[in-house]
Amino acid sequence: MPVSIPSPGAKKHARIEIIPLIDIIFFLLATFVMVSLSMVKNKGIPVNLPVAASGQPQERKDFSSITLTENGDLYFNKQQVTLPELEAALKELTTQESEPRVFINGDQKAEFGKAVAALDIARRLGITKIAIETKPRAAASEASAPQ
Repeated sequence: MPVSIPSPGAKKHARIEIIPLIDIIFFLLATFVMVSLSMVKNKGIPVNLPVAASGQPQERKDFSSITLTENGDLYFNKQQVTLPELEAALKELTTQESEPRVFINGDQKAEFGKAVAALDIARRLGITKIAIETKPRAAASEASAPQ
């Protein structure tokens, strides 16, 4: 009777390699995050917003942004403007939209007089939906906490 010698290759089973699968999942996750972040409209210049405990979230649909920087520069939707140019831009905005929404965001060290002038221009042109952007107190305390 012949003796059969088992082959070491005969006992191998098909396997699903998990490492390439994990790589693909992380790639898809990173792509999703990047696409979703690029969909957020940020019309303002990044500034250090003042802190307010009484601030409430506002609807961020179809809005324009007026930004005041620490060194006194004034921006309307990320374009640097002067006060007369801001007035012309806001006047054009009122002709394009029936109820324009304006967010004023400024650095906490910005000149208060320019903020009041920008607010005054917007109100004089009949824009009533105006909000001043602030950081919530909880977010500000987390940002200043030592790590």
